[in-house]
Amino acid sequence: MKVMISALLIAIASSLIHPNVVAQSKPMGLAYQVTYVDNATPTFSPDGRTMIYETVIEGKEQLFAMNIETAKSVQLTHGPNGHEDPAWSPDGKKVAFVSDEDDFQVIYIMNPDSSGMTRLTDEHSHAIHPNWSPDSKKVIYCENDDLHPPQKNSADIYSVDIETRKIIRLISGGINTYPGWSPDGKKIVFRKIIEGKNSEVFVANCDGTDLRNLTNNPAFDGWPSWSPDGTRMAFASNRNSNYQIFVMKADGSDVRLLANTEGRATEPRWSPDGKKIYFTNCRQVDWSRDCQIFAVSTDSLQKQ
Repeated sequence: MKVMISALLIAIASSLIHPNVVAQSKPMGLAYQVTYVDNATPTFSPDGRTMIYETVIEGKEQLFAMNIETAKSVQLTHGPNGHEDPAWSPDGKKVAFVSDEDDFQVIYIMNPDSSGMTRLTDEHSHAIHPNWSPDSKKVIYCENDDLHPPQKNSADIYSVDIETRKIIRLISGGINTYPGWSPDGKKIVFRKIIEGKNSEVFVANCDGTDLRNLTNNPAFDGWPSWSPDGTRMAFASNRNSNYQIFVMKADGSDVRLLANTEGRATEPRWSPDGKKIYFTNCRQVDWSRDCQIFAVSTDSLQKQ
């Protein structure tokens, strides 16, 4: 009994000394996020040690290089123009990217340290989403399909020879974007919008012939990326309501959800060894959008 009385007296004394601890039942205010980040579109050196990605600074996309082990980043591009869509060549010698110049989008190539910038497409072009051929001799790209948003415009797919600058149209008719070569160079994969809310992943021969729909789903499927060994493809889809990253075999079979994520997950990119998939995930946070680069292991693909 004496112990109980002593404990009660201690509690009463504590409340008198620290009255707010007992009296305050609600928080003083509601905290909200003030700063936001927009990181996106990762691409990797052939050895997998360095990642180049884009981040928005003062309203313009700029390219950064990050050491994967130390997470230290160095800014590569500067100036008034936006620089986005980086793609590292398989031989490791060059990086292709898009420069936003006035009302145009122009593809450049540069050395991985940002030196030696050279224009690859016409200065009055609308070229986006560059990707390299396996031999690093050509770049595949598409036209901008968002010239008059929110309305989509037709977009064709081209390849340009790095040495001769010769441009060849590969895919035409409709809205065709996010092209990429297979690791053996025999096929190309891309996104084709069939209707306003129906986008599919297509594959074709490297010359643009024999188009075939791989996903055949009423959802919005796109952003395809071929695995380094050529056996699988990663892509993004909203077939589970929000956009998430899926993986399928190269023939379109065995579709699997790679990871449960919240937000809008797009732009999957395989690590050079095929052990991870990196992607951009954007979420609405309070009054703005926050975009970050995520990674997920591909071990589950082998275990199932």
